Amino acid sequence: MESLSYYHEKIDRLGILARKSLLSTARRVRGLKPRGQVLVAGMQRSGTNLVMDLFERSMQTDTYHERDPRAFDDYHMRDRQHIHGLIERSGGEVFVIKALLESQHLRSLLDEFAPAKALWVVRDYRDTVNSLMISFPGFAERIQLIAKDRHACGWRGEGMSDETHALIRKYTHPDINEATAAALKWYYRNILFFEQALDTDPRLRLVSYETLVTQPGEEIERVFQFVGIRYSQGISRWVSPRSIRKRPPPEIEPDVAALCEGLAERFHQRMKETVSTS
Repeated sequence: MESLSYYHEKIDRLGILARKSLLSTARRVRGLKPRGQVLVAGMQRSGTNLVMDLFERSMQTDTYHERDPRAFDDYHMRDRQHIHGLIERSGGEVFVIKALLESQHLRSLLDEFAPAKALWVVRDYRDTVNSLMISFPGFAERIQLIAKDRHACGWRGEGMSDETHALIRKYTHPDINEATAAALKWYYRNILFFEQALDTDPRLRLVSYETLVTQPGEEIERVFQFVGIRYSQGISRWVSPRSIRKRPPPEIEPDVAALCEGLAERFHQRMKETVSTS
């Protein structure tokens, strides 16, 4: 049975969406257009849905989840001209759209939809792997295919560098388990952040899932400030850290775990640099 707070949250969200619809209609009648776009990117099961839900609670945003048929077809962003049309017709002050299966194209998307900013959400690889294995089984089979041909599984291998593909081939073997294969996906989708040189792009901010759920007020306020919208405590009062270390660590092979640890440390250092210069 759901808790009473769950139903209060659902009712509250419906009220927010109703008020936003009225504000959006008023802005369209007045001919007002969004003053900027926000792209939310990263790796599946890393907290991008949480970030989108937080944006959706702001009265200033017009948000498009990857399940929204207006902007997506089978979770893939529709063509760029179609998205430009949505922006033109948007009634929000800021247009927010998920770019999850398109994270490999994030730099070009930032250019295409300028003025735009982006968020790349990062979550601990162990918790991500646990969540991935529940939501999307079949990692061992897919990593075998990608090791042979990086283009074998569609968007999953798009943008993969030769160096990354060499690592996939190195660590993939016939007996690889699901957790290790999922961890390799965490690596090869997140390394795209550095391979696109997004760590030096001022239009993008890294977001730590763990910081987001343990210090929601401070972190969400920083995120909102970065994209230029107002923050209020009511936006984040429902955020909880219950999902951190919810399950035992997955059985990831040591070499692949070390690979993920190294990338996690690169993200950690980049976040420290961002905080020190902000």
